[in-house]
Amino acid sequence: MKARDLIVAVALLGCVDSQAKTSSDASQTEAASGTSSSSASTMRLEQVGEKFRSPVYLTSPPGDARLFVVEQAGRIRVVKNGSVLSQAFLDIAERVKSGGEQGLLSMAFHPDYRSNGFFFVNFTDRKGVTRVERFKVSSNADVADEASSKLILGIDQPYSNHNGGLVMFGPDRMLYIGMGDGGSGGDPHRNGQNPQALLGKILRINVSRADPYTIPVGNPYADGSRGKPEIWAIGARNPWRFAFDRVAGLLYIADVGQNEIEEIHIEPSGKPGLNYGWNIMEGDRCYGRRECSREGLQIPQVTYNHAGSACSITGGFVYRGRRIPAITGHYFYSDYCAGWLRSFRYQNGSVTDRREWKTDDLGHVVSFGEDSSGEMYIISENGRIFRFAGVA
Repeated sequence: MKARDLIVAVALLGCVDSQAKTSSDASQTEAASGTSSSSASTMRLEQVGEKFRSPVYLTSPPGDARLFVVEQAGRIRVVKNGSVLSQAFLDIAERVKSGGEQGLLSMAFHPDYRSNGFFFVNFTDRKGVTRVERFKVSSNADVADEASSKLILGIDQPYSNHNGGLVMFGPDRMLYIGMGDGGSGGDPHRNGQNPQALLGKILRINVSRADPYTIPVGNPYADGSRGKPEIWAIGARNPWRFAFDRVAGLLYIADVGQNEIEEIHIEPSGKPGLNYGWNIMEGDRCYGRRECSREGLQIPQVTYNHAGSACSITGGFVYRGRRIPAITGHYFYSDYCAGWLRSFRYQNGSVTDRREWKTDDLGHVVSFGEDSSGEMYIISENGRIFRFAGVA
């Protein structure tokens, strides 16, 4: 891969910014946080379809065997009965600004998709604005009605990076939206800690009761007097990917680091108003200062540093499928530059059973996917998508 292409691809995950990388005492982070691998096993993978064009996400409607692959340029492709359909499910490429961290970044099917046909997408429009829009499937189940688009939420972006980009329904049937801090480097606009800004946050809205949405009961600033009512949690830098473990009632947030530390937060999924620390802290350390107050901040349960080739965390899911019982309850994640596959279990408030898996060459992992049966997929920057097939 050419150096320029690598920089653009890494930028998708938000780890390229205007500040120089540093490594002062970062080599201690992984050992201190207890994230070094305790065992190694082999994960067998099987490729899904042929190569896609810059895939960034994969999901399925509830109870549906089809796979929907989101391509960054603005298209969603359908894998049906093992084959990629020639016609895109959705093609809004003419409306999408794609490249670096911008583009069509994710989709989420409404919990009642079978009856209402609604799905939601997160993309960057031609002006650089983050748009969360709702679409409806057409009379053809494999093709969306592009004319059905409805703007749910529009958020201006001061820079082109740190867009977050994930939309996902939680176990409470609310729509959660991950928003980065607005970009550049170091959060120059102080969005992360500002409750009056939607940037640098996890948002939570109800898209089932009224158009475009209502504010759910329980949001920490629901009345709007102390902050934006859409906010669920603050202090995120670039929560590119997060995931709900519905069995354990936990929310996993993989937040991309600034110069040194990547982090994973694990908290009860129904707990509002948490502060994940950015830009007071990067990972488990004070950011840009020797000392800082940690009062009221959530310290990540897992961190790792940029030693070696690591540069940017790619968060996955907790495995709850049936094909591979040996990994049930494991949360999987990767690093874009390092290309490894790691996992752990989170039990009784502790990280246990840490593993670094042997795999075929994954390339640069940009995302993970999960189908309606809880089976897991790895999405590579080179266009390949792999399904977890077994362990050895």
